[in-house]
Amino acid sequence: MSDLLAVGVPAHTADAVAGVRITPVDAVGLEQRAAALCTRSIKSSSKQAALDLAIRVMDLTTLEGADTAARVQALCARARRPDAGDWSVPPVAAVCVYPELAPVAVDALAGSSVAVASVAGGFPAGLAPLESRLAEIAWAVAAGAGEVDIVLNRSAFLSGRYQQAYDEIVAAKQACGSAHLKVILETGELGAYDQIRRASMLAMVAGADFIKTSTGKIGASSTPATALCMAEAIRDMAEQTGRVVGLKLAGGIRTAKQAWHYQVIVGETLGLGWLTPERFRLGASSLLNDVLMQRAKLRDGRYQRREDFSVD
Repeated sequence: MSDLLAVGVPAHTADAVAGVRITPVDAVGLEQRAAALCTRSIKSSSKQAALDLAIRVMDLTTLEGADTAARVQALCARARRPDAGDWSVPPVAAVCVYPELAPVAVDALAGSSVAVASVAGGFPAGLAPLESRLAEIAWAVAAGAGEVDIVLNRSAFLSGRYQQAYDEIVAAKQACGSAHLKVILETGELGAYDQIRRASMLAMVAGADFIKTSTGKIGASSTPATALCMAEAIRDMAEQTGRVVGLKLAGGIRTAKQAWHYQVIVGETLGLGWLTPERFRLGASSLLNDVLMQRAKLRDGRYQRREDFSVD
């Protein structure tokens, strides 16, 4: 693809569109580099910082039909203090819930540094009427959500209706007001890496503050190669326009080792400046316990039992 005009986004629709180029993806090279980055080891002296970073960039998430106010309150308490027995453990970045439960999270996290994120816009399919999707986004923000996670309209994107997909993200960004917008690409449904790169650029030019891999609701989830593909798109956007966009990796991230791999990919591709909660997130519902176990091992020289930690 030569530029964003080739994906159906006219130059007048965004200040940064003209001249922004979409780099074709060498799939073999991408997968080889991602695999090589995942072989990097972390020195023992750096493991504590890497584990703490994994916690600080974590979005604790509960997105089940059986979610209750009590469950969200318990999750928020854990977000503020992930390990009740160790005050040195930092709080997580955010708690992500459905819109109806956003007010519960806002109340439970008042006075803390933990943000409230809400899925909205017809999550996880994004195929409700646009008016209702935008109303849901606005409702979540009015309820106190400082971050909103929506999904790319894959039906439009995969059908080649790029202008529609773009316009819907623009409208979602407007509905967010001052809240940050994360656009979930659902990379497992997009196919080739070139499609992931194209969707990444489209979402960023349309106004996404973060681009995100997955809803966690389908079998295909985050992979190192997918993370690298999206990180390279973010790097291209920053180099060509100066615009900084964050990366959220979600779906199937369950171990501290995986978190380390993704930190290496982001750090090597985007620089250490991206290894902050403002630019990098790990969406997780089961990652925290493994990170805490590894952290306790560094501290005490032995592994604690999983049941010694809270169960989300």
